[in-house]
Amino acid sequence: MSNSLRDQLLKAGLVNEKQVKQASKEARKQQKQNRHGNAAAKDQDKRAALEAKAAKIERDRLLNQERAKEAERKALAAQIKQLIEENRVPPGEDDIAHRFAHDNKVKTLYVSKEVHQDLVDGKLAIVTLESRYEIVPSAVAEKIRLRDESRVVLLNPPEQAEDVDDEYAEYKIPDDLMW
Repeated sequence: MSNSLRDQLLKAGLVNEKQVKQASKEARKQQKQNRHGNAAAKDQDKRAALEAKAAKIERDRLLNQERAKEAERKALAAQIKQLIEENRVPPGEDDIAHRFAHDNKVKTLYVSKEVHQDLVDGKLAIVTLESRYEIVPSAVAEKIRLRDESRVVLLNPPEQAEDVDDEYAEYKIPDDLMW
């Protein structure tokens, strides 16, 4: 003789049949949601998954940008190395010490008289390749400067025609002073 609470409330007249049906319908709905999982929790999980996916896509994009920059840097270094190796000028017989400043230090490179004069005149330039100095034509040094300015150590501008109105034109300053 078990009377459910619903039956007891109906007998007592505290609720009508419509309210009982509504309550049982709500109870079934609640059980179904509990069985299949909470919809709000599912939405929250979906949002969290979408946010994690968006964060991963952003990290991957940044990583790809870094890799692309690194590949570009390596390609520029390879281009510079190839330019220097293909266009290097042999220093000739080691007759004259050509001194130049690099990293606030005076460096010495022994070259022939012709190479020394071309360096002074701006026809040749000194560039770095790894840890050594190489002599290349000034046109090649300009190409290297466009790619990496720190590689060009010495590039004298070519001498301009002497100014006619210059009062001191007859007193030419020698560029090849030995220190």
